[in-house]
Amino acid sequence: MPAAVAVAGPSRGIVLILLAHIAFTTMDTTNKWLAASYPVGQIVWAFYLGFAVAALGRAAAHGGTGASGIGGGIRAALATRHRTLQVLRAALLAVNMGCVVLALGLLPMAEVMAVGISYPLMITVLSALVLKEHVGPRRWAAVLVGFAGVLLILRPGAAVFNPASLLILAAAALFAVYQILTKILGRTDRPVTLTLYTALVGLVLTSAVAPFDLRMPDPAGLALLALSAAAGTIGHSLVIQALESTPASVLQPFNFVQLVWATLAGFLVFGEVPDTVTMAGASVVVASGLYVWWRERVRAGTVG
Repeated sequence: MPAAVAVAGPSRGIVLILLAHIAFTTMDTTNKWLAASYPVGQIVWAFYLGFAVAALGRAAAHGGTGASGIGGGIRAALATRHRTLQVLRAALLAVNMGCVVLALGLLPMAEVMAVGISYPLMITVLSALVLKEHVGPRRWAAVLVGFAGVLLILRPGAAVFNPASLLILAAAALFAVYQILTKILGRTDRPVTLTLYTALVGLVLTSAVAPFDLRMPDPAGLALLALSAAAGTIGHSLVIQALESTPASVLQPFNFVQLVWATLAGFLVFGEVPDTVTMAGASVVVASGLYVWWRERVRAGTVG
């Protein structure tokens, strides 16, 4: 019986993370459509509004042991010894989302995701520099090969180079730092605390920006904004549930499936067909990321 439970846990987490990436792709596809008519700040604000409502509800219900009432649960969830880092982490994700939405309005979805999935390589670099984790020569080589794949996608200096590609590269870097801070804060703070700060700080920041360029949505636009917010919120909820049942190290390879979903969505909804060079570069990035992940699993037993 215990063996069956052990298998069910990771399997459930893998299914949840795959569903989460379908939700995130739905959000990205909707945001790309919205970016043609609505300001980036308004689109990101709509997401954070829905996300904050969901995060407050979760905190009220699961804020802390012995917390009395709705307010008690929320206060317990906000308790942290690292408030500055929590705010910084949340702000990084808000800026990351702004960069992604802006890039989606300017670039094909497959290209946005192909560059965006380079963030695990950046995490490896930051883990060595910031967390002082050991990174062996094989992983350093894989990181360099992965960044070569990113350059292949971006093609700097070529006639097809689009400066907007730098937006998604910046977004990947911001997300990598966000993940490093998540790792640091996860040692002392609970997931409900990280989620609540992420939602509330993001809502405050976007509420300060959105009013300067706000457009009244028509019924269709309002429905799309609601869909984007719902899909993003559901995606985050599924990720949290996946991590509760399955270690992040097991789930990491399945994050690359979002490139598949994004490519399909770009083709089916917008008629985008990624060129051969972009897909070759994406393949290099994915292969490098998977190799780094594999070496990290090996290192769990022996340093290499």
